[in-house]
Amino acid sequence: MSEPVKVNLLKSSKAVAVCTGFKSSGVAADIRETGDSERLDLAMVAADTPCPAAGVFTRNDICAAPVRLCKEILLKSGKKVAGFVVNSGNANAATGAQGVRAAKQMGTVAQLSSGLESPFLVCSTGRIGRQLPMEKIEAGIEKAGRSLSAEVQASLDAADAILTSDTRRKVATARFEYEGKTVTVSGMAKGAGMIEPNMATMLAFLTTDAIANADQLKNVLTIAVNKTFNRISIDGDMSTNDTVLLLASGASKVDPWDGPADLLFAFKEAVFMVCDQLAEMIVGDGEKVTKLVELVVKGCLRVSDAEKVARAVGNSLLVKSSWFGSDPNWGRLADAAGYARIGLQEENFDIHYDDAPALIKGVPQDENLKQWKEIVSKKRFRITLNLNQGNCDFRLLTSDLSEAYVNFNKSE
Repeated sequence: MSEPVKVNLLKSSKAVAVCTGFKSSGVAADIRETGDSERLDLAMVAADTPCPAAGVFTRNDICAAPVRLCKEILLKSGKKVAGFVVNSGNANAATGAQGVRAAKQMGTVAQLSSGLESPFLVCSTGRIGRQLPMEKIEAGIEKAGRSLSAEVQASLDAADAILTSDTRRKVATARFEYEGKTVTVSGMAKGAGMIEPNMATMLAFLTTDAIANADQLKNVLTIAVNKTFNRISIDGDMSTNDTVLLLASGASKVDPWDGPADLLFAFKEAVFMVCDQLAEMIVGDGEKVTKLVELVVKGCLRVSDAEKVARAVGNSLLVKSSWFGSDPNWGRLADAAGYARIGLQEENFDIHYDDAPALIKGVPQDENLKQWKEIVSKKRFRITLNLNQGNCDFRLLTSDLSEAYVNFNKSE
């Protein structure tokens, strides 16, 4: 009997460059028009040959031009693309017909500058409601096309170029071996503010060297996104530009759908692990965040009930403010859980900070106050709410809300 396929999340990642079959670049184009010639703000990733792609996008009614274009390309291109081009500093959202033309022009220039005929997916992130500075954008894309490389630094530059208010690069890689061949899934992401599903103010780009078609990628990606990026929240706002893309070069010569069940499981797990790692990095780097909180709601009759409770608690300004102040005010947790209106019964309700009980069957455990305070003073902690009604649960990664967040977002 063969050994099960084991997936490893690498301790350090070189972003999309570690997947064979792709080249990348990141360049400075001064898209913010501040005169900064050093800040990287335009990224390009190109496949060696046209490759299958899939995407998951924002559900906001105000949907940015690049999002609409990506959806159109994936429908019309036979779902094979040359790669993707991304700018930061300007969202190209709420920009009307001019914004649509600009997004299409970005794709056209990417094709010309890279010498690739297949369409490029296009993404933008940044301030909403301003037209793209197309002269700078086009010059940046031309430079990015000339700079495409399989070198690690080019990949890291691409990961830096997509950032906005982020304070650090977000990259992750998972790998597994099958019959002497290595399969890699790698990704990069950005996101720090307007973080609330579906999905968050975020862009995430995954590449893999596995063999897959677009429909297979879409299925795997959707499942992973629903369990990761759709379960994070910082400030309760939903973006106009949310996009997660997955491209497959097939360069590993391993087809997860053509083998034992544990091979496909390993591929799905690798995609999940990369998405999960990137999602956690996004919350941990939220705008002026000081605490990362893992909120687990369990013992519900339905998953939808557990989600309602988790989002009510995780998005409560009173709760988030108390976390910032290192105040274990479990009464605010109970209040928010109650107004989720899913039939919570106080006499059955449990609350734990990490493993320290705060409330058991509706009875306060005040003797643990010192423990609660120590726990909520940490940079990361877990809160578990158990309704003791059923077997369904939901996990949400969220954060505190600081005074610095308000000051940071008073203006752009």
